[in-house]
Amino acid sequence: MNSKKYISMLGMARRAGKLSMGHDMALGAVKGGKAKLVVFASDISPRLIKEFEHACAAVKQQPPCIQIDETINDIHCMLGYKAGVLTVDDINFSTRIYELIREENVYVDKG
Repeated sequence: MNSKKYISMLGMARRAGKLSMGHDMALGAVKGGKAKLVVFASDISPRLIKEFEHACAAVKQQPPCIQIDETINDIHCMLGYKAGVLTVDDINFSTRIYELIREENVYVDKG
């Protein structure tokens, strides 16, 4: 599980203060135009995914949405914060994380 490179990049983005983790913070980042990538845990509800897809569609710079294989508990163990959705708020981190997720073929592209 920890051998996935995008997990390391998410950890670096967290330490750099470039992640918004949890429903309220992530939704605020999307609506405020800060979010560059939206990442969903594998075990969140379809209703939550739809809510974020609608929020992303309403902003000028629509961030891509992607779902990873890790669960909410996996994210908690890896990043130290229990969240089912998070946003990457830096273009450089988001671009690299998105590429790594797609390379490892562990994604479900949501947008």
